[in-house]
Amino acid sequence: MTLPRGRSKGNGVHGHVVDYRHVIHSLRRKPMALLKLVYRDQLFPRTAYARTFHRLIEALPERAACQMMVELLSLAHERACEAELATLLSADIAANRLPDMASLRERFAPDPATLPEVVVELTSLSSYDALLAGGVA
Repeated sequence: MTLPRGRSKGNGVHGHVVDYRHVIHSLRRKPMALLKLVYRDQLFPRTAYARTFHRLIEALPERAACQMMVELLSLAHERACEAELATLLSADIAANRLPDMASLRERFAPDPATLPEVVVELTSLSSYDALLAGGVA
């Protein structure tokens, strides 16, 4: 993975290069950290995410807005749907509505037909008795 180098802007403001995938697990534990995060604007992978966060802050209490935004970033990371989710978020902003997390989770859920079937065969406990009998000297 290659990232551009963060350069300061000359006015004392540091240039941050941050990939949300590197900090999403920490943000899930403390979503309110998103509110005062120094590099928050650089954290959002696309402008649709930043616009959605500003819309959420306007419409919801701070805690709920931060939790929803962290859930959106987490969904984009875990389901590898960053671009498609950004398109849906832009449509929500254009329609002046908030994202519906339940429908987004359902839309980006894995297809049950593609999930592998795992069969676990348990060994009989009597086979352990045979091991113990042969291993004791």
